[in-house]
Amino acid sequence: MSSNERVWPAAAADDELRLLTDFLTFLRLTAVAKVEGLSREQAAATPIPTSPAVSALGVIKHLTAVERWWLSIETGGADLPSLWGADADASWLLDEGDTVESVLAAYRAEWERSARALAGLSPGDRTRADRDGNGRTVRWVLAHLVQETGRHVGHLDFLRELADGTKGE
Repeated sequence: MSSNERVWPAAAADDELRLLTDFLTFLRLTAVAKVEGLSREQAAATPIPTSPAVSALGVIKHLTAVERWWLSIETGGADLPSLWGADADASWLLDEGDTVESVLAAYRAEWERSARALAGLSPGDRTRADRDGNGRTVRWVLAHLVQETGRHVGHLDFLRELADGTKGE
């Protein structure tokens, strides 16, 4: 699958790791499409009164932090800084210099790190040990990333519609 072509994963898939990564790629590209074409002002808007940290760019920054943590650091063991920040909202917050292009580029760069982290692994392989001394399976991590990304794509659907009226997948 091309890194820019949004293609529904094969229905007759028999390679579990490929199926999970294909679904993740589909969702990543959907997330990017929801933000592309918005102005900085539209993409940085926080139109939900009860969620003042949630903007379209903030969702992408959060998804970048999610990928960094779960795939590059936890699964791949990369010695990289976490992008979570000091509190629960920190990964959603924008910096003054963040643009639509720079935030999307950082997200796409994280995909490359994620691919390197997954290279040579199998679904049943374990991530680094957690507090209980057990690692999660690669299968679990990818399923978690698919659900997390899918959930936030739903947020992006709503944010895009509020920004410029655009609806659709």
